Amino acid sequence: MTDCIFCKIINGEIPSKKVYEDEQVVAIEDINPKAPVHILILPKKHISSIAEMEKEDENLIGHMIYIGKKVAQEAGLKGWKMLFNVEKEGGQIVFHVHLHILGGGYVNLKEC
Repeated sequence: MTDCIFCKIINGEIPSKKVYEDEQVVAIEDINPKAPVHILILPKKHISSIAEMEKEDENLIGHMIYIGKKVAQEAGLKGWKMLFNVEKEGGQIVFHVHLHILGGGYVNLKEC
């Protein structure tokens, strides 16, 4: 997708602070954190929303959750929140699936 900010980050067109990358996902620090640790897990495959995912995306979404656990532990978190915002009504602002990893203190989920 040519105008997707997360696709541009994944392709290296927009700089980011990567904390992890493999063949399926990129993990970056959120530029507007809602917690002391706020990492986004982005699939390299563009999927607009969890509501748009297909059966074939099931393993990719599971991989995102596993990588979320891994980066949370590597960040030293003892506990954390994982959050997918789904569609505009669910708080989704960027329409490229992404998993929020939040920890290290109070998290206001209304603002994620």
